[in-house]
Amino acid sequence: MNTNTLLKYLVETESPSSDKSAVDRVGAIVADEARTRGAQVEVIPSHTTGDHVISRWGGVGKPILLLCHMDTVFPLGTLTKMPYREADGKIFGPGVSDMKASLVIAFAALEDAIKKGLKRPVTLLCTTDEEIGSHTSRRHIERFASEAELVLVMEPGMMDGALKTWRKGGGDFEVTVHGRAAHAGGDHEKGRNAIEEMAHQILTIQKLTDYSKGTTLNVGVIKGGTVSNVVPDECSIEVDVRILQPDEWSRVDSAMRSLKPVLDGTSIEVTGGLNRGPMPFEERMKATFEKARSIASGVGLEIKAGGTGGVSDANFVVPLGIPVLDGLGAVGDGYHSEREYIFADSISQRVKLLSALLLGW
Repeated sequence: MNTNTLLKYLVETESPSSDKSAVDRVGAIVADEARTRGAQVEVIPSHTTGDHVISRWGGVGKPILLLCHMDTVFPLGTLTKMPYREADGKIFGPGVSDMKASLVIAFAALEDAIKKGLKRPVTLLCTTDEEIGSHTSRRHIERFASEAELVLVMEPGMMDGALKTWRKGGGDFEVTVHGRAAHAGGDHEKGRNAIEEMAHQILTIQKLTDYSKGTTLNVGVIKGGTVSNVVPDECSIEVDVRILQPDEWSRVDSAMRSLKPVLDGTSIEVTGGLNRGPMPFEERMKATFEKARSIASGVGLEIKAGGTGGVSDANFVVPLGIPVLDGLGAVGDGYHSEREYIFADSISQRVKLLSALLLGW
């Protein structure tokens, strides 16, 4: 298929992370497209998520690893209210930016590089659970990354076209407060209100945020109680944590696990932890970016370094000591929302950049 046809086909093949059969339908398309371009394809089974797809093109030396994911945050049926469409130089649709366009860019760049005499081996790993933590794909990412000369992560580029050369790390906690149920009218004093206790804990947790260090904690979900005339005996919250400095996790983790009840007769349970450590803009990253900038300049492209508070599979690569660049996907905005779009002309620009990196690294 040509680039536009393939992109439309992928976007219209909806693939929410939680629906294995849906993501596997995208996996089948990816496997066929890779085989068409001469790759050896292996499907890595997963019982709890979609099957991961690994495609290899042979060559001399250590491979370059391209990382893509095939799952999206959008539930089945989103297309009915958010159809694939092109307008005003933009392409809209669920997952078009994050990251169906990246699959198209990867295939087009590989095809271009092969035609121009690509000698280095390339591995394309397409996973199925990035949007929900990469729990089944992480070990495969780390295994193939450890064998690579360079890892290129095909997440969307920054709005100004910059690559993502730093990212925050991220983790999460679930906090559950246990109280004592009682009738809200007749026995109110005998109850221990779990929601009241949680209110105290939420204020304590939110105060762990330290903007000067790039650390944020966000209580994003709260659940508790049954009906208004019962003193609630349980309340739970979900807390998102982002860190920029590696040593901040130990501070946050210690504080979260040291939470103490304010009200007598209540108790607190804390679970969770760090999912991905931060990806700092350190010396290895600076050298990797400068080499990429030189290669891009050779084909008439100018690239910039940027970063984001979001996490990606690039965060798993950094501790391995392997050079990594992120944000090589299409440029757009609004991802994870009904406004998600890419600039149509960014596809060809990213294809040119990726092909140059594959040939010139």
